[in-house]
Amino acid sequence: MSNNTFRKKLKSGNKPKGGPRKSIFTWMEEKLDVTGILGEGVPVQLVPPVGFVALLALVYIWSNHRAENMVRKIEKAQQEVEDLRADVTTLEAEYMLSSMQSEVAKRVAEQGIVELNQPPIKIEVE
Repeated sequence: MSNNTFRKKLKSGNKPKGGPRKSIFTWMEEKLDVTGILGEGVPVQLVPPVGFVALLALVYIWSNHRAENMVRKIEKAQQEVEDLRADVTTLEAEYMLSSMQSEVAKRVAEQGIVELNQPPIKIEVE
């Protein structure tokens, strides 16, 4: 047999750096200790129902999140509508006040135009 040419042999007493790396799944298995509940492994027949329930939970969470966002948007739009309605009411009241004959007479009095005191006369041509 030939010698190993790619790796140098470790001398006795030297350990590899960092030791064996643990994956996240081995860490979870150590911390959660599910062997008491599931035994030595996960039963394959339970994977589809559990996956389906997890999918339903995600859809439920997404639906609630979307509904709450929609409620916030609706409340914001209602507040804007109330503000615009108040502005329109104020502008209409100002317009009605400014279009009254007495208010118009006050504004045009500065230009020398006076309000008529007698009704207009109808001129008839033969």
